[in-house]
Amino acid sequence: MLDKLEMFIAVAKEAHFGRAAQSLGITQPTLSAGIKQLEEQLGVQLIFRGSRYGGLTPEGQSALVWARKIVGDARQLREEMRFSRHGLAGQLRIAVIPTALTWAGKLTTRFTEKHPNVRFTILSRTSIEILTMIENLDVDAGISYLDNEPTGRVSTEPLYEERYMLVCRNDSPFAGRKEVRWRDLDGQKLCLLTPDMQNRRIINKNFESAGVVPEATVESNSTVVLVANVLEGGFLTVLPADMARFLTGGKPLEIIPLSGAGVGLVAPWREPHTPVLEALLAEARRMSEVR
Repeated sequence: MLDKLEMFIAVAKEAHFGRAAQSLGITQPTLSAGIKQLEEQLGVQLIFRGSRYGGLTPEGQSALVWARKIVGDARQLREEMRFSRHGLAGQLRIAVIPTALTWAGKLTTRFTEKHPNVRFTILSRTSIEILTMIENLDVDAGISYLDNEPTGRVSTEPLYEERYMLVCRNDSPFAGRKEVRWRDLDGQKLCLLTPDMQNRRIINKNFESAGVVPEATVESNSTVVLVANVLEGGFLTVLPADMARFLTGGKPLEIIPLSGAGVGLVAPWREPHTPVLEALLAEARRMSEVR
């Protein structure tokens, strides 16, 4: 039944039989037959369908919760057995907000120095996408904001407090200041991240608290594009401190402190966690304590 539950999860995620079959590497007839067998075994219809996918039935919504739990438990069992034979080994998939990618590098580097048989896949995603991917079992953990989006039933381990920096050219009127207030940016020529990015929503909250409605002439989901606009077009942008330092090094730019938000490791809530994931949470805890 386990393979049928994985098929069901894939269909619910993709909302399309063809894409779900492709994601699993099987044919669509095989997928359809598997879903039909699962419905027969459970004695209920899980999916509304005619010529195409029509959504989950009420029974399907309930079954999806159980399917994710059962498949997650089965994967954990495999990890436990692997650990008993080989120690810490395997593959961890982590989705990371773009502004924390440098921290993902720090965490995985420290972890692999201690546990060389663990491999990582790092994906850049928005905070909302990360929570969805964790729920759908597409990743094992995420690095995201901890106090600005509802995180649901997850385990969290704080990593750092994200400081925000104004990025400007060294010939800007703001250059040379020790700090800048959010309200000082009212009416300025801004380039900012796109509104779907959690980092932008946090920035908007800071502007709102200062009584400012930010008007960005340029918006992008790429921090490289934002820094290029500051460098070439005389714009101002706001970035987390680590990312600002990384992107402005060696350029005629200055970074000036603003304020920030908490970022940490997010993992599916489970007691106990797999040995590899538990070790990763412990490493994140040590990094936070040292910082």
